Amino acid sequence: MVKVLDEHERTMAFAEVALGQIRSLKQTAIPRNYEIWYVYATGYNAPLNKIINETLARNGRLTEADLEQIYETYLSHIKTTDRIDKVGARVIGEIDDVMKVLSEALGMTSSYDVSLSGATAKLASAKSREQIKSIVETLVRSTKEMRDTNKALEDRLTLSKNEISNLQQSLEAIRAESLTDPLTGLGNRKYFDRMIGMAVQNALASGEPLSLLLFDIDHFKSFNDSYGHLTGDQVLRLVGLSLKQTIKGQDITARYGGEEFAVVLPNTALRQALTVADHIRRAVMAKELKKKSTGEILGRVTISVGVSMLKQGDDTDALIERADACLYAAKRNGRNRVICEADPEYAVETHSRVA
Repeated sequence: MVKVLDEHERTMAFAEVALGQIRSLKQTAIPRNYEIWYVYATGYNAPLNKIINETLARNGRLTEADLEQIYETYLSHIKTTDRIDKVGARVIGEIDDVMKVLSEALGMTSSYDVSLSGATAKLASAKSREQIKSIVETLVRSTKEMRDTNKALEDRLTLSKNEISNLQQSLEAIRAESLTDPLTGLGNRKYFDRMIGMAVQNALASGEPLSLLLFDIDHFKSFNDSYGHLTGDQVLRLVGLSLKQTIKGQDITARYGGEEFAVVLPNTALRQALTVADHIRRAVMAKELKKKSTGEILGRVTISVGVSMLKQGDDTDALIERADACLYAAKRNGRNRVICEADPEYAVETHSRVA
């Protein structure tokens, strides 16, 4: 009893802190905001606390846009595991229910089998019309009960099939979400690792070309230092949007990590990949960055891109390593440019790394 009271008091303290923050900052008391401040009060999500403290120190308040971005970035994706557990529990519950119905149906079948066996013996020894009539009537009742049981079983199995199909779709949606970066909406690193492995295997088997673009946001740290992590997140969203608008079809896009992104281009040779890379670079640079909370124009974002193409005898690591070296060459040679493994800057970069 003492433990229950302690837990009650502890969680109530978190709740009071959450409501106090909402009240003092004059925010709307909607579930999203309450959840943000409750998690903040627990201290269990250090990145969330850090971004809130930085934003409050800089601006003295959190706008609705800030709160929405904090929730999407630091809280919404955490629910994936809980959702999987809930769907899994529903699947198990559905299977248990079906097993009960099947058990009852088997019992009914066994009973019907006994009735048939008994009727056969009784018919063999029946002496009068009335005895035969009574036996037949019993069989008719047993047959009707069996038919009703089978119909109920058929209906229940149909419902279960539909329910499990819906749950399967829910799991597929959750699985897709688990492979998605919540901030940019692109594939995450887990998705990239899975997809590039498959793409490299297919390209080596078919002999078709395959190219990889790795790119990095120029001076990203300065955006965070000057304007805060929420603005840094906005920069990442802007780049993600540019990729979504530029890359279509079978090409694979992902947030590789931090401020790095990756694009895998199946059936694409180096020259074509360079064209795609420069198109992405220009698309990102064409967008003007505006601070959501104030409307302040912060300028334009640029990216540096490294491009490599798969060679016979390559593996995934070798392809990534060359693209990464090209990316660093682009950074060292002024940024906001595309460099591939055929460029002299790449040769200088690899030589300097070896040295």
